[in-house]
Amino acid sequence: MAIYTVKALITDPIDEILIKTLREKGIQVDYMPEISKEELLNIIGNYDIIVVRSRTKVTKDVIEKGKKLKIIARAGIGLDNIDTEEAEKRNIKVVYAPGASTDSAVELTIGLMIAAARKMYTSMALAKSGIFKKIEGLELAGKTIGIVGFGRIGTKVGIIANAMGMKVLAYDILDIREKAEKINAIAVSLEELLKNSDVISLHVTVSKDAKPIIDYPQFELMKDNVIIVNTSRAVAVNGKALLDYIKKGKVYAYATDVFWNEPPKEEWELELLKHERVIVTTHIGAQTKEAQKRVAEMTTQNLLNAMKELGMI
Repeated sequence: MAIYTVKALITDPIDEILIKTLREKGIQVDYMPEISKEELLNIIGNYDIIVVRSRTKVTKDVIEKGKKLKIIARAGIGLDNIDTEEAEKRNIKVVYAPGASTDSAVELTIGLMIAAARKMYTSMALAKSGIFKKIEGLELAGKTIGIVGFGRIGTKVGIIANAMGMKVLAYDILDIREKAEKINAIAVSLEELLKNSDVISLHVTVSKDAKPIIDYPQFELMKDNVIIVNTSRAVAVNGKALLDYIKKGKVYAYATDVFWNEPPKEEWELELLKHERVIVTTHIGAQTKEAQKRVAEMTTQNLLNAMKELGMI
């Protein structure tokens, strides 16, 4: 009687530790980090496991074609690129690595906040072009930062902001009063946070179809010259409204690691991208050697645990 070999398909670049561990467990691993959507749809039916990062979208049609799929693994902290509802319907386990890149995301957030306050992008661009002109910015010590979303990342941003001499306000849909108090932050309503913050930092998890948390009414509540930092989800902000309020001068700067379309497609996105008071990085929140190693290790362990539960190893 032939022994069944579990087959895993990895469709995005991943740390070698995951590939090595799976192969040591007797799993047939096919590593195809540049596979197209069309190719994926043609071959996914042969696999029990698919492992992705951000590039590959495990959509309904991919899941439908994956007749043998038992596990979808995402080497990352969120599940935005996976149709979890369809996976659940088909009893496919979904595993990922929550918290693995917290430090990297926090450090980028603080870096973007400082870059925005000190107009570092403009200053560096001038220096590169041979123009050594002094650029006046804003000091953050003594300012108030409002953190929207007080999970792992938001909490740690609050700790560092506090150490920088900033007053910390925090909002979450959950009760965070005790948690906030422990780090010398004040839990407030979203309205109160928007009205009183000099810097607003977004750390929320929302679906791609969710309504913006920051829309025209919320911009109206904000202080003049507010700095907004977003290292979570682009859709948390109404981009067209943001452009309007940057043009009006109400928003001093918008610094983000996430965009509505990556790369931008809409005219208003392109206008935002080119604006001198908008700083954009290329979705690098988790892109450090250390974070990617932790992501791979955690994803590997969670994947092995799921396989054991299903009797696959």
